[in-house]
Amino acid sequence: MHYILAILFILVSQVTWAEEDREEPKKMDWAFNGVFGKFDRNSIQRGLKVYKEVCSVCHSLNKVAFRNLADIGFSEEEVKAFAASYNIQDGPNDEGEMFERPGKPSDHFPPPYANEQAARVSNNNNALPPDQSLIVKARHGGADYIYSLLTGYSKPPADFKLGENMYYNPYYSGGGKQFSMIPPLITDGQVVFDDGTPATIDQMARDISNFLQWAAEPEMEERKSLGIKTMIFTLIFTVFFYFAKKHIWGRIK
Repeated sequence: MHYILAILFILVSQVTWAEEDREEPKKMDWAFNGVFGKFDRNSIQRGLKVYKEVCSVCHSLNKVAFRNLADIGFSEEEVKAFAASYNIQDGPNDEGEMFERPGKPSDHFPPPYANEQAARVSNNNNALPPDQSLIVKARHGGADYIYSLLTGYSKPPADFKLGENMYYNPYYSGGGKQFSMIPPLITDGQVVFDDGTPATIDQMARDISNFLQWAAEPEMEERKSLGIKTMIFTLIFTVFFYFAKKHIWGRIK
């Protein structure tokens, strides 16, 4: 029993150290913050473009289907066209062979690598790029963390020992303030936004953070709306029952 407690103490200590050995994420003013928060769909659409042209080279988005893009303002035809821009592996066919076909709205975003080993071989230090579907929910700080990480690459202090093929980032939650991911946003204008918004590094980081927040919690607006309605309903009936109680027990007195 003592050995088990000792092991648990070490593991908790390591996790705590990993969280403390970094700077806290920058506090951003997101449109989705607060009880009445809503998604900025224009930003999410721009973030989708950042994901497709930059992030999807390494990171999967396994839990998001193309049809879900209707929730961020895409028309039915736009969803179909977007899905068709991807090649999806399907099969087997009548000859028992796998084949590729244009994507359909019911398909999910395809992964960039065939398997985990292929992903590790293609990245620095055999690092495995995590799936992005729920990354906002899986990291302390959520969208603040994603934004801070993407804009936080910098030169390490003079006394900091940086590992081979590693990059310094004081916001990285893995501990040690260094990790293998090459800076994904390296220059202004890396993508061209359809709405004419200047694609600065800061703007791209904001937009992909908004997109990943939506991907992780697409039901957020509905949940908040239901919560507000429930609170109003509860308040009305609390007042109603309060006066009903006073009326009924007042007669007894």
